Amino acid sequence: MKSSNARVALRPGFWNRPLDTLTASEWEALCDGCGKCCLNKLEDVDTGEIYFTRISCRLLDDHSCRCTQYENRKTFVPECVVLTPKTIDKVAYWLPSTCAYKLLHEGKPLFDWHPLISGDPESVHRADESVRGWTLPEFEVAEEDWEDHIIEDL
Repeated sequence: MKSSNARVALRPGFWNRPLDTLTASEWEALCDGCGKCCLNKLEDVDTGEIYFTRISCRLLDDHSCRCTQYENRKTFVPECVVLTPKTIDKVAYWLPSTCAYKLLHEGKPLFDWHPLISGDPESVHRADESVRGWTLPEFEVAEEDWEDHIIEDL
């Protein structure tokens, strides 16, 4: 989600609208700030199953659970996926099960702890649904050791 001080008017209950009808600001506001999508993942080449690790992208701020270079992230991490209403069909499979984008794409409601529901951006952290404080930076763990840091359930 973008880090901005500017206040943009969002339509009440916009998250209940079809994803492809949201404004850019509404789309960005869906992000709950958990940071889970910024965890490095491993894919089983035989089954296609995705495994999350506690190894974070080099750009993730472990406390805020936000990208430190959001606007320019593709410059620093070319493989970073830019999630849009047009790409959600192709990438939803690797998003965490709690992700608002994935939930809404699948026709499911947001969780009560989501900041859009609770009205509090800290609610995702209080609910222990963020990666705050427990990630390891990708440069501190050799890629061949990432399997040792697989998270069982996200």
